[in-house]
Amino acid sequence: MSKLKPYNNYQPIQYDYVSQLPQGWQLLPNIAIFQERIERGFDNEELLSVTIGKGVIRQSDVDIKKDSSNEDKSKYKLIKVGDIAYNRMRMWQGALGYSNYQGITSPAYVVLKPKIEINQRFFHYMFRAGFYTNYSKRFSYGIVDDQLSLRYVDFKRMYSVFPPLETQNVIVEYLDRKTKQIQEFIARKERLIELLEEEKQRLVDEHIKGVHSEIEFINSGNEFIGEIPKGWLFKKLKYIAKVKGRIGFRGYTVQDIVAQGEGAITLSPSNIFAQKFNLNEKTYLSWKKYYESPEIMVFSGDLIFVKTGSTIGKIALIPETNEKITLNPQLVVFKEIKINSEFLYFLFTTSYIQKIIELDIIGGAAGTLSQQKTKSIPVFFPEPEKQRTICENIKTDFEKIEVAKLKAQLEIEKAKEYQESLITQIVTGQLKVPENINANLRQNGELGMVAEPDTLYKSTN
Repeated sequence: MSKLKPYNNYQPIQYDYVSQLPQGWQLLPNIAIFQERIERGFDNEELLSVTIGKGVIRQSDVDIKKDSSNEDKSKYKLIKVGDIAYNRMRMWQGALGYSNYQGITSPAYVVLKPKIEINQRFFHYMFRAGFYTNYSKRFSYGIVDDQLSLRYVDFKRMYSVFPPLETQNVIVEYLDRKTKQIQEFIARKERLIELLEEEKQRLVDEHIKGVHSEIEFINSGNEFIGEIPKGWLFKKLKYIAKVKGRIGFRGYTVQDIVAQGEGAITLSPSNIFAQKFNLNEKTYLSWKKYYESPEIMVFSGDLIFVKTGSTIGKIALIPETNEKITLNPQLVVFKEIKINSEFLYFLFTTSYIQKIIELDIIGGAAGTLSQQKTKSIPVFFPEPEKQRTICENIKTDFEKIEVAKLKAQLEIEKAKEYQESLITQIVTGQLKVPENINANLRQNGELGMVAEPDTLYKSTN
Protein backbone atom coordinates (compact mmCIF):
# COMPACT_ATOMS: atom_id res chain seq x y z
CA MET A 1 0.00 0.00 0.00
CA SER A 2 3.10 2.23 -0.17
CA LYS A 3 1.86 3.91 -3.40
CA LEU A 4 -1.16 5.34 -1.59
CA LYS A 5 -0.45 8.25 0.75
CA PRO A 6 -2.50 9.86 3.52
CA TYR A 7 -4.60 12.96 2.85
CA ASN A 8 -2.96 16.34 3.38
CA ASN A 9 -5.35 17.61 6.03
CA TYR A 10 -7.40 15.85 8.71
CA GLN A 11 -10.02 16.89 11.24
CA PRO A 12 -10.29 15.20 14.66
CA ILE A 13 -13.31 12.95 15.21
CA GLN A 14 -14.13 11.47 18.60
CA TYR A 15 -15.97 8.29 17.77
CA ASP A 16 -15.91 4.52 18.21
CA TYR A 17 -13.84 3.30 15.26
CA VAL A 18 -12.28 6.50 13.93
CA SER A 19 -10.28 9.31 15.52
CA GLN A 20 -9.83 11.54 12.49
CA LEU A 21 -11.19 12.03 8.99
CA PRO A 22 -9.90 13.91 5.95
CA GLN A 23 -11.11 17.50 5.61
CA GLY A 24 -14.47 17.52 3.86
CA TRP A 25 -15.46 14.06 5.05
CA GLN A 26 -18.30 13.57 7.54
CA LEU A 27 -19.47 11.03 10.08
CA LEU A 28 -23.22 10.70 9.65
CA PRO A 29 -25.87 8.63 11.42
CA ASN A 30 -27.19 5.88 9.15
CA ILE A 31 -30.69 7.33 9.43
CA ALA A 32 -29.41 10.34 7.47
CA ILE A 33 -28.15 8.10 4.64
CA PHE A 34 -30.56 5.15 4.43
CA GLN A 35 -34.16 4.29 4.99
CA GLU A 36 -35.67 0.84 5.17
CA ARG A 37 -37.42 -0.47 2.08
CA ILE A 38 -40.51 -2.45 3.10
CA GLU A 39 -42.36 -3.34 -0.08
CA ARG A 40 -44.24 -6.63 -0.23
CA GLY A 41 -46.56 -8.42 -2.60
CA PHE A 42 -44.07 -9.09 -5.41
CA ASP A 43 -44.46 -12.88 -5.31
CA ASN A 44 -43.36 -13.41 -8.91
CA GLU A 45 -39.94 -11.77 -8.54
CA GLU A 46 -36.92 -14.09 -8.36
CA LEU A 47 -35.62 -15.13 -4.96
CA LEU A 48 -32.45 -13.53 -3.63
CA SER A 49 -30.23 -14.56 -0.72
CA VAL A 50 -27.82 -12.59 1.44
CA THR A 51 -24.60 -14.49 2.12
CA ILE A 52 -21.47 -13.92 4.15
CA GLY A 53 -19.12 -14.87 1.34
CA LYS A 54 -20.69 -13.20 -1.69
CA GLY A 55 -23.23 -10.69 -0.42
CA VAL A 56 -26.54 -10.61 -2.33
CA ILE A 57 -26.90 -13.47 -4.81
CA ARG A 58 -29.64 -15.18 -6.79
CA GLN A 59 -30.97 -18.14 -4.85
CA SER A 60 -30.92 -20.09 -8.12
CA ASP A 61 -27.13 -19.73 -8.12
CA VAL A 62 -26.86 -21.53 -4.78
CA ASP A 63 -26.09 -25.25 -5.07
CA ILE A 64 -29.41 -26.57 -3.74
CA LYS A 65 -31.84 -28.91 -5.43
CA LYS A 66 -35.06 -27.17 -4.56
CA ASP A 67 -36.51 -23.92 -3.28
CA SER A 68 -36.50 -24.21 0.50
CA SER A 69 -38.28 -20.89 1.07
CA ASN A 70 -41.79 -20.54 2.41
CA GLU A 71 -44.40 -21.21 -0.30
CA ASP A 72 -46.31 -18.11 0.83
CA LYS A 73 -44.10 -15.27 -0.35
CA SER A 74 -46.59 -12.46 0.24
CA LYS A 75 -44.47 -11.16 3.13
CA TYR A 76 -41.17 -11.37 1.27
CA LYS A 77 -39.44 -8.01 0.80
CA LEU A 78 -38.61 -6.41 -2.52
CA ILE A 79 -34.95 -5.64 -3.25
CA LYS A 80 -34.14 -3.27 -6.11
CA VAL A 81 -30.86 -2.94 -7.97
CA GLY A 82 -28.61 -0.68 -5.89
CA ASP A 83 -30.22 -1.53 -2.54
CA ILE A 84 -28.12 -2.89 0.30
CA ALA A 85 -29.57 -5.83 2.21
CA TYR A 86 -28.38 -7.46 5.41
CA ASN A 87 -29.28 -10.54 7.42
CA ARG A 88 -30.35 -9.30 10.83
CA MET A 89 -28.91 -12.40 12.53
CA ARG A 90 -25.62 -12.37 10.60
CA MET A 91 -24.79 -8.72 9.88
CA TRP A 92 -22.03 -8.92 12.49
CA GLN A 93 -20.49 -11.78 10.48
CA GLY A 94 -20.60 -9.89 7.18
CA ALA A 95 -23.87 -11.23 5.72
CA LEU A 96 -24.79 -8.14 3.72
CA GLY A 97 -24.13 -6.51 0.42
CA TYR A 98 -25.04 -4.37 -2.56
CA SER A 99 -27.61 -5.94 -4.86
CA ASN A 100 -27.00 -6.21 -8.59
CA TYR A 101 -30.43 -7.79 -8.98
CA GLN A 102 -34.09 -7.03 -8.44
CA GLY A 103 -35.95 -9.71 -6.53
CA ILE A 104 -37.50 -10.66 -3.24
CA THR A 105 -35.96 -11.95 -0.06
CA SER A 106 -36.90 -13.37 3.33
CA PRO A 107 -38.62 -11.11 5.88
CA ALA A 108 -35.61 -11.88 8.13
CA TYR A 109 -33.51 -9.51 6.01
CA VAL A 110 -33.39 -5.72 6.21
CA VAL A 111 -33.40 -3.88 2.87
CA LEU A 112 -31.83 -0.40 2.73
CA LYS A 113 -32.37 2.25 0.06
CA PRO A 114 -30.48 5.55 -0.03
CA LYS A 115 -32.18 8.73 1.14
CA ILE A 116 -29.53 10.95 -0.43
CA GLU A 117 -27.24 10.71 -3.43
CA ILE A 118 -24.47 8.20 -2.66
CA ASN A 119 -22.40 5.49 -4.29
CA GLN A 120 -23.96 2.47 -2.61
CA ARG A 121 -20.95 0.29 -3.35
CA PHE A 122 -18.81 2.51 -1.11
CA PHE A 123 -21.05 1.47 1.78
CA HIS A 124 -21.00 -2.14 0.59
CA TYR A 125 -17.23 -2.11 1.08
CA MET A 126 -17.39 -0.32 4.42
CA PHE A 127 -20.22 -2.39 5.93
CA ARG A 128 -18.44 -5.68 5.04
CA ALA A 129 -15.10 -4.57 6.51
CA GLY A 130 -14.09 -6.19 9.79
CA PHE A 131 -14.07 -2.98 11.80
CA TYR A 132 -17.67 -2.24 10.82
CA THR A 133 -19.06 -5.75 11.36
CA ASN A 134 -17.47 -5.67 14.84
CA TYR A 135 -19.07 -2.29 15.37
CA SER A 136 -22.48 -3.61 14.26
CA LYS A 137 -22.21 -6.50 16.71
CA ARG A 138 -22.39 -4.03 19.59
CA PHE A 139 -25.75 -2.80 18.30
CA SER A 140 -27.11 -6.32 17.89
CA TYR A 141 -29.19 -7.84 20.65
CA GLY A 142 -29.54 -11.42 21.82
CA ILE A 143 -28.61 -13.75 24.67
CA VAL A 144 -25.88 -15.56 22.73
CA ASP A 145 -24.06 -14.88 19.46
CA ASP A 146 -26.31 -17.18 17.43
CA GLN A 147 -29.31 -15.11 18.52
CA LEU A 148 -27.86 -11.64 17.94
CA SER A 149 -30.12 -9.50 15.79
CA LEU A 150 -29.49 -6.05 14.29
CA ARG A 151 -32.87 -4.41 13.81
CA TYR A 152 -33.25 -1.42 11.51
CA VAL A 153 -34.23 0.68 14.51
CA ASP A 154 -30.74 0.02 15.90
CA PHE A 155 -28.91 0.14 12.57
CA LYS A 156 -30.17 3.68 11.95
CA ARG A 157 -28.55 4.83 15.22
CA MET A 158 -25.12 3.70 14.00
CA TYR A 159 -22.72 6.09 12.28
CA SER A 160 -20.91 5.74 8.96
CA VAL A 161 -18.01 7.51 7.32
CA PHE A 162 -19.30 9.75 4.54
CA PRO A 163 -16.82 11.17 2.00
CA PRO A 164 -17.90 13.56 -0.77
CA LEU A 165 -19.70 11.74 -3.61
CA GLU A 166 -16.83 12.32 -6.05
CA THR A 167 -14.45 10.68 -3.58
CA GLN A 168 -16.83 7.76 -3.06
CA ASN A 169 -16.84 7.17 -6.82
CA VAL A 170 -13.04 7.23 -7.08
CA ILE A 171 -12.70 4.86 -4.13
CA VAL A 172 -15.27 2.40 -5.49
CA GLU A 173 -13.67 2.23 -8.94
CA TYR A 174 -10.27 1.61 -7.37
CA LEU A 175 -11.51 -1.02 -4.92
CA ASP A 176 -13.53 -2.79 -7.60
CA ARG A 177 -10.35 -3.20 -9.64
CA LYS A 178 -8.10 -4.14 -6.74
CA THR A 179 -10.48 -6.62 -5.11
CA LYS A 180 -11.14 -8.27 -8.50
CA GLN A 181 -7.39 -8.64 -8.94
CA ILE A 182 -6.93 -10.06 -5.43
CA GLN A 183 -9.84 -12.50 -5.86
CA GLU A 184 -8.38 -13.73 -9.14
CA PHE A 185 -5.06 -14.29 -7.37
CA ILE A 186 -6.81 -16.23 -4.58
CA ALA A 187 -8.76 -18.30 -7.13
CA ARG A 188 -5.50 -19.29 -8.83
CA LYS A 189 -4.00 -20.38 -5.52
CA GLU A 190 -7.12 -22.33 -4.61
CA ARG A 191 -6.96 -24.06 -7.97
CA LEU A 192 -3.31 -24.87 -7.31
CA ILE A 193 -4.30 -26.53 -4.03
CA GLU A 194 -6.95 -28.57 -5.89
CA LEU A 195 -4.33 -29.69 -8.41
CA LEU A 196 -1.96 -30.65 -5.61
CA GLU A 197 -4.71 -32.77 -4.03
CA GLU A 198 -5.28 -34.43 -7.39
CA GLU A 199 -1.55 -35.11 -7.58
CA LYS A 200 -1.67 -36.76 -4.15
CA GLN A 201 -4.46 -39.01 -5.39
CA ARG A 202 -2.48 -39.93 -8.50
CA LEU A 203 0.61 -40.70 -6.46
CA VAL A 204 -1.15 -42.93 -3.94
CA ASP A 205 -2.90 -44.78 -6.79
CA GLU A 206 0.44 -45.46 -8.46
CA HIS A 207 2.52 -46.20 -5.36
CA ILE A 208 0.03 -48.59 -3.82
CA LYS A 209 0.24 -50.79 -6.92
CA GLY A 210 3.97 -50.44 -7.36
CA VAL A 211 3.39 -49.04 -10.86
CA HIS A 212 7.00 -47.94 -11.30
CA SER A 213 8.48 -51.25 -10.15
CA GLU A 214 10.22 -53.52 -12.62
CA ILE A 215 7.77 -56.37 -12.07
CA GLU A 216 5.18 -58.28 -14.05
CA PHE A 217 1.52 -57.38 -13.69
CA ILE A 218 -1.51 -59.66 -13.84
CA ASN A 219 -5.26 -59.07 -14.05
CA SER A 220 -6.80 -58.87 -10.59
CA GLY A 221 -10.20 -59.97 -11.84
CA ASN A 222 -11.79 -56.75 -10.56
CA GLU A 223 -12.72 -54.20 -13.23
CA PHE A 224 -11.99 -51.21 -11.00
CA ILE A 225 -8.68 -52.41 -9.61
CA GLY A 226 -7.40 -53.71 -12.92
CA GLU A 227 -3.88 -55.10 -12.94
CA ILE A 228 -1.82 -55.77 -9.81
CA PRO A 229 1.79 -56.96 -9.44
CA LYS A 230 2.28 -60.68 -9.92
CA GLY A 231 2.82 -62.50 -6.63
CA TRP A 232 0.81 -60.07 -4.50
CA LEU A 233 -2.00 -61.56 -2.42
CA PHE A 234 -5.61 -60.69 -3.19
CA LYS A 235 -8.20 -61.21 -0.44
CA LYS A 236 -11.42 -59.81 0.96
CA LEU A 237 -11.06 -57.42 3.88
CA LYS A 238 -12.66 -59.87 6.32
CA TYR A 239 -9.69 -62.22 5.94
CA ILE A 240 -7.10 -59.65 7.00
CA ALA A 241 -8.98 -57.64 9.65
CA LYS A 242 -11.94 -57.82 11.99
CA VAL A 243 -14.63 -55.29 11.07
CA LYS A 244 -16.61 -54.22 14.13
CA GLY A 245 -19.48 -51.78 14.49
CA ARG A 246 -21.90 -50.76 17.19
CA ILE A 247 -24.57 -53.42 17.73
CA GLY A 248 -28.06 -52.01 17.36
CA PHE A 249 -29.39 -52.94 20.78
CA ARG A 250 -26.28 -51.38 22.33
CA GLY A 251 -26.97 -48.03 20.76
CA TYR A 252 -27.22 -44.89 22.85
CA THR A 253 -29.35 -41.77 23.22
CA VAL A 254 -28.64 -38.18 24.13
CA GLN A 255 -29.04 -39.14 27.79
CA ASP A 256 -25.87 -41.22 27.50
CA ILE A 257 -23.78 -38.20 26.37
CA VAL A 258 -21.76 -36.85 29.28
CA ALA A 259 -19.28 -34.12 30.11
CA GLN A 260 -15.53 -34.44 29.60
CA GLY A 261 -13.99 -36.63 32.28
CA GLU A 262 -17.19 -38.57 32.84
CA GLY A 263 -16.86 -40.99 29.94
CA ALA A 264 -15.00 -42.04 26.78
CA ILE A 265 -14.75 -40.18 23.50
CA THR A 266 -17.29 -41.45 20.96
CA LEU A 267 -16.17 -40.86 17.39
CA SER A 268 -18.33 -39.63 14.51
CA PRO A 269 -17.53 -38.88 10.83
CA SER A 270 -16.58 -35.32 11.86
CA ASN A 271 -13.52 -36.83 13.57
CA ILE A 272 -12.09 -37.66 10.15
CA PHE A 273 -10.91 -34.60 8.25
CA ALA A 274 -9.04 -34.92 4.92
CA GLN A 275 -8.66 -38.65 5.63
CA LYS A 276 -6.88 -37.87 8.92
CA PHE A 277 -7.89 -38.54 12.50
CA ASN A 278 -9.04 -35.31 14.12
CA LEU A 279 -10.12 -34.70 17.71
CA ASN A 280 -10.95 -31.01 17.45
CA GLU A 281 -14.55 -31.99 18.18
CA LYS A 282 -15.11 -34.33 21.11
CA THR A 283 -18.29 -35.98 22.31
CA TYR A 284 -18.19 -38.13 25.43
CA LEU A 285 -20.20 -41.28 26.11
CA SER A 286 -20.84 -42.65 29.59
CA TRP A 287 -18.44 -45.25 30.96
CA LYS A 288 -21.32 -47.69 31.20
CA LYS A 289 -21.95 -47.54 27.45
CA TYR A 290 -18.21 -47.60 26.71
CA TYR A 291 -17.58 -50.83 28.64
CA GLU A 292 -20.79 -52.36 27.31
CA SER A 293 -19.20 -52.73 23.84
CA PRO A 294 -15.55 -53.78 24.23
CA GLU A 295 -15.41 -54.99 20.61
CA ILE A 296 -15.52 -51.36 19.34
CA MET A 297 -13.02 -49.87 21.77
CA VAL A 298 -10.57 -48.02 19.53
CA PHE A 299 -6.79 -48.24 20.00
CA SER A 300 -3.63 -47.01 18.32
CA GLY A 301 -3.09 -48.70 14.94
CA ASP A 302 -6.80 -49.37 14.36
CA LEU A 303 -8.55 -47.91 11.33
CA ILE A 304 -11.90 -46.15 11.62
CA PHE A 305 -14.17 -46.14 8.58
CA VAL A 306 -17.41 -44.27 7.77
CA LYS A 307 -20.18 -46.63 6.66
CA THR A 308 -23.26 -44.41 7.01
CA GLY A 309 -24.10 -40.84 6.03
CA SER A 310 -22.90 -38.35 3.43
CA THR A 311 -19.18 -39.15 3.79
CA ILE A 312 -19.14 -42.93 3.37
CA GLY A 313 -15.65 -44.20 2.60
CA LYS A 314 -13.73 -41.74 4.74
CA ILE A 315 -11.03 -43.54 6.67
CA ALA A 316 -8.41 -42.64 9.25
CA LEU A 317 -5.54 -44.36 11.03
CA ILE A 318 -5.58 -43.98 14.80
CA PRO A 319 -2.23 -42.60 15.98
CA GLU A 320 -0.58 -43.19 19.34
CA THR A 321 -3.11 -42.13 21.95
CA ASN A 322 -3.94 -42.71 25.61
CA GLU A 323 -7.58 -41.64 25.17
CA LYS A 324 -10.45 -44.02 25.85
CA ILE A 325 -12.32 -44.12 22.53
CA THR A 326 -15.42 -45.81 21.12
CA LEU A 327 -17.65 -45.36 18.04
CA ASN A 328 -21.03 -44.00 17.13
CA PRO A 329 -23.23 -46.11 14.80
CA GLN A 330 -21.98 -44.36 11.63
CA LEU A 331 -18.50 -45.87 11.94
CA VAL A 332 -16.85 -49.26 12.03
CA VAL A 333 -13.36 -50.09 13.22
CA PHE A 334 -10.84 -52.40 11.55
CA LYS A 335 -9.01 -54.33 14.28
CA GLU A 336 -6.40 -57.10 14.50
CA ILE A 337 -5.10 -56.13 11.07
CA LYS A 338 -2.82 -58.79 9.62
CA ILE A 339 -0.98 -56.50 7.22
CA ASN A 340 0.68 -53.11 7.68
CA SER A 341 -2.12 -50.83 9.00
CA GLU A 342 -0.69 -47.83 7.19
CA PHE A 343 -0.62 -49.73 3.90
CA LEU A 344 -4.27 -50.71 4.36
CA TYR A 345 -5.12 -47.09 5.13
CA PHE A 346 -3.47 -45.84 1.93
CA LEU A 347 -5.11 -48.64 -0.07
CA PHE A 348 -8.54 -47.49 1.10
CA THR A 349 -7.81 -43.92 -0.03
CA THR A 350 -7.09 -45.01 -3.63
CA SER A 351 -9.57 -43.97 -6.29
CA TYR A 352 -10.27 -47.56 -7.30
CA ILE A 353 -11.19 -48.78 -3.80
CA GLN A 354 -13.28 -45.64 -3.26
CA LYS A 355 -15.12 -46.39 -6.52
CA ILE A 356 -15.91 -49.91 -5.33
CA ILE A 357 -17.25 -48.46 -2.07
CA GLU A 358 -19.35 -45.89 -3.92
CA LEU A 359 -21.06 -48.54 -6.04
CA ASP A 360 -21.92 -50.65 -2.98
CA ILE A 361 -23.73 -47.86 -1.14
CA ILE A 362 -27.42 -48.45 -0.58
CA GLY A 363 -29.73 -45.44 -0.51
CA GLY A 364 -27.64 -42.87 -2.41
CA ALA A 365 -24.94 -40.48 -1.23
CA ALA A 366 -26.41 -40.24 2.29
CA GLY A 367 -27.15 -43.94 2.51
CA THR A 368 -25.23 -46.80 4.04
CA LEU A 369 -22.62 -49.42 3.27
CA SER A 370 -23.57 -52.68 4.94
CA GLN A 371 -21.07 -54.35 7.22
CA GLN A 372 -21.16 -57.38 4.95
CA LYS A 373 -20.27 -55.26 1.92
CA THR A 374 -17.50 -53.60 3.91
CA LYS A 375 -16.03 -56.99 4.82
CA SER A 376 -16.09 -57.97 1.13
CA ILE A 377 -14.02 -55.01 -0.11
CA PRO A 378 -11.04 -56.44 -2.06
CA VAL A 379 -7.58 -55.98 -0.59
CA PHE A 380 -4.30 -56.71 -2.35
CA PHE A 381 -0.83 -56.44 -0.86
CA PRO A 382 2.83 -57.52 -1.20
CA GLU A 383 5.17 -58.91 1.44
CA PRO A 384 5.57 -56.86 4.67
CA GLU A 385 8.87 -55.19 3.73
CA LYS A 386 7.42 -53.99 0.42
CA GLN A 387 4.36 -52.65 2.25
CA ARG A 388 6.60 -50.56 4.49
CA THR A 389 8.62 -49.29 1.53
CA ILE A 390 5.51 -48.23 -0.36
CA CYS A 391 4.18 -46.35 2.69
CA GLU A 392 7.48 -44.52 3.15
CA ASN A 393 7.57 -43.52 -0.53
CA ILE A 394 4.01 -42.18 -0.34
CA LYS A 395 4.77 -40.15 2.79
CA THR A 396 7.94 -38.71 1.25
CA ASP A 397 6.03 -37.51 -1.82
CA PHE A 398 3.17 -36.23 0.32
CA GLU A 399 5.55 -34.12 2.41
CA LYS A 400 6.67 -32.22 -0.69
CA ILE A 401 3.08 -31.63 -1.76
CA GLU A 402 2.04 -30.48 1.72
CA VAL A 403 4.86 -27.92 1.71
CA ALA A 404 3.55 -26.52 -1.59
CA LYS A 405 -0.03 -26.52 -0.28
CA LEU A 406 0.99 -24.73 2.90
CA LYS A 407 2.78 -22.07 0.88
CA ALA A 408 -0.31 -21.52 -1.27
CA GLN A 409 -2.58 -21.38 1.80
CA LEU A 410 -0.32 -18.81 3.45
CA GLU A 411 -0.37 -16.73 0.27
CA ILE A 412 -4.18 -16.86 0.27
CA GLU A 413 -4.33 -15.71 3.90
CA LYS A 414 -1.83 -12.94 3.19
CA ALA A 415 -3.90 -11.76 0.23
CA LYS A 416 -7.09 -11.75 2.32
CA GLU A 417 -5.36 -9.79 5.08
CA TYR A 418 -4.07 -7.32 2.51
CA GLN A 419 -7.52 -6.83 1.01
CA GLU A 420 -9.10 -6.27 4.43
CA SER A 421 -6.40 -3.78 5.41
CA LEU A 422 -6.59 -1.96 2.08
CA ILE A 423 -10.38 -1.53 2.24
CA THR A 424 -10.32 -0.43 5.88
CA GLN A 425 -7.61 2.20 5.37
CA ILE A 426 -9.24 3.60 2.24
CA VAL A 427 -12.88 3.81 3.42
CA THR A 428 -11.83 5.40 6.73
CA GLY A 429 -9.62 7.96 5.00
CA GLN A 430 -6.28 6.74 6.27
CA LEU A 431 -5.08 6.42 2.68
CA LYS A 432 -6.04 8.54 -0.30
CA VAL A 433 -6.89 7.16 -3.71
CA PRO A 434 -5.62 9.87 -6.13
CA GLU A 435 -8.25 11.03 -8.60
CA ASN A 436 -6.04 10.14 -11.59
CA ILE A 437 -5.04 6.64 -10.41
CA ASN A 438 -8.01 4.89 -11.99
CA ALA A 439 -7.34 6.55 -15.34
CA ASN A 440 -3.73 5.38 -15.12
CA LEU A 441 -4.86 1.85 -14.33
CA ARG A 442 -7.18 1.81 -17.33
CA GLN A 443 -4.48 3.21 -19.60
CA ASN A 444 -1.44 1.30 -18.38
CA GLY A 445 -2.96 -1.95 -17.16
CA GLU A 446 -3.39 -3.31 -13.66
CA LEU A 447 -0.96 -2.79 -10.84
CA GLY A 448 0.76 -5.77 -9.27
CA MET A 449 -0.98 -8.06 -6.83
CA VAL A 450 -0.43 -5.42 -4.17
CA ALA A 451 1.29 -2.09 -4.03
CA GLU A 452 4.35 -3.81 -2.60
CA PRO A 453 6.64 -5.66 -5.04
CA ASP A 454 4.80 -8.32 -7.08
CA THR A 455 7.19 -11.04 -5.91
CA LEU A 456 5.80 -10.80 -2.38
CA TYR A 457 2.80 -12.93 -3.29
CA LYS A 458 3.89 -14.77 -6.43
CA SER A 459 4.48 -18.49 -6.28
CA THR A 460 7.71 -19.92 -7.62
CA ASN A 461 5.91 -23.06 -8.85
